Amino acid sequence: MLKFYFGPMDCGKSTLALQMNYNHGRQGRRGLVLTKHDRSGGPKVTSRIGLGLEAIEVEDSLDLVGLVTAHDRVDYLICDEACFYTVEQIEQLADLVDSYGVDVYAFGLASDFRSVMFPAAQRLFELADEVCRLQVEVLCWCGRPGLLNARIVGGTMARTGEQVVIGDTGDAPVRYQVLCRRHHRAGQLGEDESVGVDDPGEGSAA
Repeated sequence: MLKFYFGPMDCGKSTLALQMNYNHGRQGRRGLVLTKHDRSGGPKVTSRIGLGLEAIEVEDSLDLVGLVTAHDRVDYLICDEACFYTVEQIEQLADLVDSYGVDVYAFGLASDFRSVMFPAAQRLFELADEVCRLQVEVLCWCGRPGLLNARIVGGTMARTGEQVVIGDTGDAPVRYQVLCRRHHRAGQLGEDESVGVDDPGEGSAA
C-alpha cells in the first residue's frame, strides 16, 4: 500500500509520521524512517510540538530500492517531507510496494509557496493507492481554514524564488505562514499587510 498524507504546515504531518512508526514498530514490524530538508537541518523527523526521531536523509542520488534491499527485512517505510523527493524516487516507492511488498507511508506538502504543486507530490497524487488530506485544523489569520503556505522574506510575501528554501529555523531569513486561499491570492498576511515581491535571488520554498 502506498499512502500519501498531505496538508499545509502545522497540520501534524510529522507528528503522524512519528506516531505511525511507533505503532508499527510496537507490533514487531521493521521499518525505515526517511526525510529530506527537515527544519532541524539534520537527518531527523521533527514536529513543531517537540517530538523527534533520527532518520535517513534522502539525497537526490539515493536509490530507495537499493536502500531497502540492502537490509535483511523491511516491512514499511515512513517517508516524511516526501514532496521534496525526486520524481524518480516516488517511482521507486511504488516499485517497493508492487514488487517487494513494502508498505509506504508518505507525508508532505502538496504545493509550494506559489500554490504550485511539487513534482514529487503530483506524482504521489497520481500513483498512491490512497491520498489523505490531514484533518487537523490550521487557521489563517482571518479565522478561515488555512490551505496554502506563504513564504515571507523581510516581512513581505514572496511570489518568486527557488521552489525549495528551508525556513522557520533560528537563523533563517525566511519564514512561512499558512493562509486561506483568499488571502494567499491577495497576498495579505494580516489585516494591515499586503503582498510584496521578494528579490528573485532570495530563494524560498516549502
